[in-house]
Amino acid sequence: MRSARVLIDSPDVVVREVTCHDHHSAWSEPQETGAVQVILARRGRFRLDASHRSGRSGRDGTLTIDPTTGYLHGPGAVQRFAHPAGGDVCTSITFVGGALTGEPWLEDAVRAPSSHEVRVDARLELAHRLLLRTGAHPSDPSGAVETVLDLLTLALRGGPAGAPPAPGRVGLARLAREAILAGVPESGGLVSLARLLGTSPSHLSRTFRHHTGMPVGRYRNRARVSRALARIEEGETDLAALAAGLGFSDQAHLTRVMRAELGRTPGQVVALLTARPARHEPPAPSPAPSPAGRGRRA
Repeated sequence: MRSARVLIDSPDVVVREVTCHDHHSAWSEPQETGAVQVILARRGRFRLDASHRSGRSGRDGTLTIDPTTGYLHGPGAVQRFAHPAGGDVCTSITFVGGALTGEPWLEDAVRAPSSHEVRVDARLELAHRLLLRTGAHPSDPSGAVETVLDLLTLALRGGPAGAPPAPGRVGLARLAREAILAGVPESGGLVSLARLLGTSPSHLSRTFRHHTGMPVGRYRNRARVSRALARIEEGETDLAALAAGLGFSDQAHLTRVMRAELGRTPGQVVALLTARPARHEPPAPSPAPSPAGRGRRA
């Protein structure tokens, strides 16, 4: 028996926590996959037969999946599972449609619909666990998608030991910044922004971070907070309308981002920017000395 909980739900990537309660050594019935997925285990282990097709199992298609080993598969892969060690908890990362077209490692998976081992070193495992702690906001998927992409780039390009690809030109980062600052609709997500600029999401993410010092999602939030401050200063007090107008999913999303960027909630910012400045009255003149006191010596 399995249960699943959605952690991130975006038009491009869906991340689920999948808990399996099975405990059996025999192989399950074959299951055909319908999308490109990466599976990373967080707890427990299970066996995967990725070579099963038309009732035949190959010799070298069996993997043991645990927190040190995950797997990637494309649509049409046929798999069987066994759980001789009991249940497990995994993270399933599903790419919706052609979300990451242009990513070489993803295109390889689509061309070869079979399962490929993903070696998980300690840095990748830590990144995976941090994603589950910081990215599990279904109402705020845009920044989490970039975090997922960073995770998968680390996993599928040889890990941290490999030399990172050279960043792209500063012009690409400039065009991305201008789109974000202008509020172009496609700038609301890394994938859609990369598609608008004719590049791959990972190349845009890497280039933008190199030339601006921050991820695309962080810069987008910074620009949104700047617009929020201007709107509040102009008299906006309807925070729900403000959040919707700036592209936040709801008022709670606006509150999280503003607190992270400013250390203050939107309500506190409204109070600061709409309060009337204190009037400085001229000091009252000192009273004149009484006649009786004139000429007296101490």
